Amino acid sequence: MASERMADQQADQPGDDQSERRATGRPGPRVPEARSPEPRLPEPRPLDAIDRDILQILHADGRASIRSVAERVHVSRANAYARINRLIDDGVIRGFGARINHERAGQGASAYITLKIVQNSWRTVRDQLRALPGASHIALVSGDFDVLLLVHTPDNRALRELVLTRLQSIPEVLSTRTLLVFEEDALESSASTESVAEPER
Repeated sequence: MASERMADQQADQPGDDQSERRATGRPGPRVPEARSPEPRLPEPRPLDAIDRDILQILHADGRASIRSVAERVHVSRANAYARINRLIDDGVIRGFGARINHERAGQGASAYITLKIVQNSWRTVRDQLRALPGASHIALVSGDFDVLLLVHTPDNRALRELVLTRLQSIPEVLSTRTLLVFEEDALESSASTESVAEPER
């Protein structure tokens, strides 16, 4: 495995945290965290073939114009505009954004970090992980660990600092393991939701 091959790397490599545990030892009593209600999306309406074609077009090019989308799915611009806004309102489309080459953007060190956390602390941990510089993807998973985190940092030293200082200072994090990324290919862009431009009259 990649993590095993990295075990003999020099001290400034960040992959050595995989065997580290918090000095506090075993976690104390597991108390369920207080959960704040999250906004609920409406039940999604069924998608037809045109909706799916629109999603495929926008996934490939989030900058596609209403006119272009309408022409390619053979509907009016008003119809395409209404469909896209409905997909946004239903939470099917989460946003529009750019795919970034992190290495060319000055973030040459990427890693997947697995975390074991205190039971029932996911929401608390998630909020703190969202605030980490370079955090790109966070997932609650099943298996030998609880959370999978993808981060992008300028170099290995910054990555090591993030893991050993920022992550290990989160009380609910019991242990971490770092897997360096040698090469990646983003298949989906992550973005914030924006309004779709009004259709041309």
